[in-house]
Amino acid sequence: MPKAFSILIPTYNERDNIAPLLERIAAALPELDYEVLFVDDNSHDGTTELINSLSSHYPTRVIVRKDKRGLATAVTDGFGWVDSDTVLVMDADLQHPPEIIPSLIQAIQDGADITVASRYVKGGGTSGWSTIRKIISGGAIMLSHILLPHSRHVKDPMSGFFAFKRSVIDGVKLSPIGYKILLEMLVVGKADKVSEVPFMFCLRQKGESKLNISQEGEYLRHLFSLMRRSGEITRFMKFLLVGASGTIVNLGLLWLLHDQNTLGWDIRIALLIAIEISIFTNFLLNNYFTFRDRRQSGAGAFIKNCLRYNFISIPAGLLNWVTTVVLTDKSNGPYIILNLIGIAVAMIWNFVANSLWTWNKK
Repeated sequence: MPKAFSILIPTYNERDNIAPLLERIAAALPELDYEVLFVDDNSHDGTTELINSLSSHYPTRVIVRKDKRGLATAVTDGFGWVDSDTVLVMDADLQHPPEIIPSLIQAIQDGADITVASRYVKGGGTSGWSTIRKIISGGAIMLSHILLPHSRHVKDPMSGFFAFKRSVIDGVKLSPIGYKILLEMLVVGKADKVSEVPFMFCLRQKGESKLNISQEGEYLRHLFSLMRRSGEITRFMKFLLVGASGTIVNLGLLWLLHDQNTLGWDIRIALLIAIEISIFTNFLLNNYFTFRDRRQSGAGAFIKNCLRYNFISIPAGLLNWVTTVVLTDKSNGPYIILNLIGIAVAMIWNFVANSLWTWNKK
């Protein structure tokens, strides 16, 4: 019969941590029906032999993979070897305290589809981390929040300690790269409700860390893969297309209002009008084209988002205006080319800020 829940733990050369890990899991779950499944990448330090020897004392088993290696595939392969409706994923190195497991399982029983052991909610944190590691972790989370809207409602989408209902991944093709399985599930899985439980992340005491610089490159590859599969790459291309149309509007109006062969207005006034009209046309196109799936109906929402878009565009518009006016005054160069410089600098700011605020689908 399937257990109430399964604990899935990938391993590679973690022999020194196995016995204390299983002992602490058993102490934390004295009356719960569970199993522990280790997915081992053919360790050569006796990890699998020790797990097998402890299987008579604890509800545990081990699957050994001899033709694969890597945490991402170990976890996703492990999903196919458990029968429970609830699965919990954690590391073997004791940086994920087993004492948190009951809280994670309780949150699932209370209705969450995914529950995350979080370092970044009240009560959570990290112990022993260097400033550089904290900056890297915070930067990784910021990138995911900017580029992947589905991760924004979770403060710690990088956590490797989480529980979920199997329905979240039923029929879903998971293709994670590196270590960020949770991020994959948040973006392509079917979770309506996600909760977070605080925990303190500590440095490993035994064994060697698997963390290395190549994982940062894997994370960036994973972000790009998720952006492509979730449609965010397409959205960004649409935003660029709208930006190109706004550039045409901006340049066309600037020429019409300022050029000596047309109206001949002062460049300060002409550029101000050109920027504002191009901002409004960009808003219309983005509202009904780029962010159509996040657009709210009703006149009130339209006005609110139009004002938000204008507010966000103020820094970029000012940069565009100042760059063009100052460079034109100082160099007497071609004002159309100088205006293009300000427009290019403003485009990335506009995409990030509007994605996070104006059309932020929560």
